[in-house]
Amino acid sequence: MTRAIALLVMLAGTAVAGPTKRPAPAATPAAAPAVEPAPEPMPAANDPRKIIGILDVRIDGAPPEVGAQFQKDLDAQVDPKHYFLAPRVRMHEIMEGSTRWTEGCVVGPCLQELRKQTNASIVLLASLTGSGTSFGWVITLVRTDSGNVLSQRAERCDVCTVDEALRNATRAAVDLLSAIPEQLPDEHATPEPTVSAEPYEHEIESLHHDHTVVGVTLLVTGLAAAAASAAVYYGVDHDAGLGIAGAGAGLVLGSILAFSF
Repeated sequence: MTRAIALLVMLAGTAVAGPTKRPAPAATPAAAPAVEPAPEPMPAANDPRKIIGILDVRIDGAPPEVGAQFQKDLDAQVDPKHYFLAPRVRMHEIMEGSTRWTEGCVVGPCLQELRKQTNASIVLLASLTGSGTSFGWVITLVRTDSGNVLSQRAERCDVCTVDEALRNATRAAVDLLSAIPEQLPDEHATPEPTVSAEPYEHEIESLHHDHTVVGVTLLVTGLAAAAASAAVYYGVDHDAGLGIAGAGAGLVLGSILAFSF
């Protein structure tokens, strides 16, 4: 009897407490955001690679990340043995310490300060604009020694996607960079003087006229001698006729030489 009462008490307690609840699983911690890799240090002074600084990338009518994708794709396609591509952020970080350069300096003599601080011989300017399915882009290379444009490529497609325009702009930038000469042309070189023949045109014309006159004279005389030689050959003396014929042939040959000048 006592055991039965104890069993009833246990069952009653279980009914009041209800089913046993399992503990909730621990929350999975959120993944830490990817850390941007540290940029590669700028080349040393004895590095033979040509430093190309990306100075400005303007995106209008497309997602802002297109600008970063352009730099990433360009860096992947440029020959790292010949060129060092300094990203736009790195270029601006270096120039923040300069008191002689401002954000608006993209062409002109003000780039000489950028050249001094970064050792970049050329800067790249990129612009991609558009809306819907129409996009245009301009890629410009500018010398930092003079601030003058070295080369430029601009195109527009009326029916294309952002990705297609980005690929075309990247390919154009690679082509322009590949065409940079090992030694940039001297913009201050003095052209070699050219000798004009104008002062001597009268003398040349006179010589041509004289040669023509001499040629005609020799030709007429030679033909006359040939006719006379025939008459002498058949009517007077064979040997004398042959002599005259030889002289006439020489005169005709001389006229040909005179006409050739």
